[in-house]
Amino acid sequence: MPKNLIVALGGNALIENPNHVSVSAQHQAARHAARSLVPLFAKGHNIAIVHGNGPQVGFILRRMELAREKLHKVPLDSCVADSQGALGYSIQRAIRNETEERSTAAVVTQVLVDRADPAFLNPVKPIGSFMDEKKARQHSETDGWVVKEDAGRGWRRVVPSPEPIEILELDIIRALVESGVITIAAGGGGIPVALNDDGEIEGVEAVIDKDKTASLLARLLNADSFVISTAVPKVYVDFGKSTQKKLDVLSVSEARALSAEGQFAPGSMLPKIQALMDFVQATGREGIISDPLHLGAALEGNAGTRIVP
Repeated sequence: MPKNLIVALGGNALIENPNHVSVSAQHQAARHAARSLVPLFAKGHNIAIVHGNGPQVGFILRRMELAREKLHKVPLDSCVADSQGALGYSIQRAIRNETEERSTAAVVTQVLVDRADPAFLNPVKPIGSFMDEKKARQHSETDGWVVKEDAGRGWRRVVPSPEPIEILELDIIRALVESGVITIAAGGGGIPVALNDDGEIEGVEAVIDKDKTASLLARLLNADSFVISTAVPKVYVDFGKSTQKKLDVLSVSEARALSAEGQFAPGSMLPKIQALMDFVQATGREGIISDPLHLGAALEGNAGTRIVP
């Protein structure tokens, strides 16, 4: 029976080889990502896709940095919007070529955040390219960037990552999904916007976690399942160690306990587990993590890791 599904794709899914990055290579990666979703399309499911954009926004920022003596600066909310348009087009084109009978649409999506969110006082989300300390300090002084050393790999700009509150194009996304259109929405977690003193919407310098926004969208659309497609086929405990063990099913309480133990890396698996727990707690339905190859089987309960109430 067809279901309403929210599928979250990581931005790295569209960068298959970081040493060979080009627009054509990203189109090819999008084609591969679309192909992994064909088993879901074949079942006639109503689907909304939320993609990541971390590497792509990094490229936009790098180009802006190289052209800073020639061209104007582009604020971060516009960078997210640019990536939504380009990646939405790429995914939309790929899906159309893989499934000629299904309509697709990409929605430039604004997501409301609160200017009083504590995240604005503690920027932690790294964006853009690595740099040495001298250059980082220069950017801090001339551009007002907050910069931090990143795990011995160099310095990077960090920005706030506030909680998503409201998806402003929700009604449009709902109408598309419910009409059977494969909908690409809230790319990169959505364009971060906030209300000013006059009650008007303004873009803000922030990045919203893609999985958190996907979880919010899944709850607001009352989705039957929320699926996160990532690089690993299942969730593991003791990941990368000789004691590594795969997990087929996790209850919310078990997932919370393992999170408290530090089993899930903060920059990778932890936000995915948290996003799935939020969905499962709110809806009583299951969340799924799988790699692209096994998405169809995961929805049938034969692959991936399921998080249940």
